[in-house]
Amino acid sequence: MAVLGLATLLVSAAPAAIAAGPGLDDPAKKDHAMQIVSSAENSSLNWRAQFGYIEDIGDGRGYTGGIIGFTSGTHDMLELVERYADAKPGNVLAKYLPALRAVDGSDSHEGLDPGYPGDWRAAANDQTFRDLQESERDRVYFNPSVSRAKQDGLRALGQFAYYDAAVVHGYEGLQAIRDRALGRAASPAQGGDETAYLQAFLDERVIEMKKEAAHEDTSRIDTAQRVWLNDGNLDLNTPLRWKVYGDSYSIG
Repeated sequence: MAVLGLATLLVSAAPAAIAAGPGLDDPAKKDHAMQIVSSAENSSLNWRAQFGYIEDIGDGRGYTGGIIGFTSGTHDMLELVERYADAKPGNVLAKYLPALRAVDGSDSHEGLDPGYPGDWRAAANDQTFRDLQESERDRVYFNPSVSRAKQDGLRALGQFAYYDAAVVHGYEGLQAIRDRALGRAASPAQGGDETAYLQAFLDERVIEMKKEAAHEDTSRIDTAQRVWLNDGNLDLNTPLRWKVYGDSYSIG
C-alpha cells in the first residue's frame, strides 16, 4: 500500500470550501432585495407599484417618494428631479426645481404644496421617470453598497444588510455603521468570521436606527435580517420568511 505524502493527507483531510451563491446583483436576488425593502418602506412586496408613492412620514426629511424613498430633505429627490428635467425638459415636475433646491436639507414643503404630490403621481405614469428612479436607486444606493460589501468579503445577506442600511441612513450612514462594526469584529476580507461580523454590523445598525423616533421600530432587522443570519442563510436563499411591523411576508 502506497504511503501518502503529508501534503496529500492535509489536503484530503481539509474540509471542502463552501461555494458562495450568487451575489445580490444577480437579477433574481436583486428583485428579492427590492421586495424586502418595499415590505419595510411600503408594507408591500410589489415594489414596482411604488413609483407614484409620496407622503411626509414625519421623519424630518420632508416628502418621501418613489421606489426607494427619495426625500426632499436629503438631496436625492432633488437629484432625481434634476435628471428628469435633463431627460425630458418641461416635464410636470421641472417647475418645482427652485423649491426643491430651497428646501433641500430641511423638512419644509415651502413652494411644493399643494401641487407637488399630485404632480409626482402623474410623473410616475411616465416610463422615463420610472426608469430614472431605478437608475438613481442603483447609482446612489444599490451599486455602491453591494460593491462595498463584496470588498468586505460578504455574501448576499451581508450585501443586503449594507444596502438596506444605505436606504435608511444614506451611503455615508452605512459607512459610519460599518466603521463601528469593524471596531468590534473583523470582516471576512480581514480574516474574520462572516456571521460574527454581521452580528456586530446589525447591532450597530439597531443603535443607529434608535437614534430617530421615526426608526425606533427595528423589526426590519430583528425579525428579518437577524433571523436569516441566525439561520445561517448567508446567501439569502429562498424560501424567505420574515416580519416587519408585525406583518408577515414570504418569498419562494
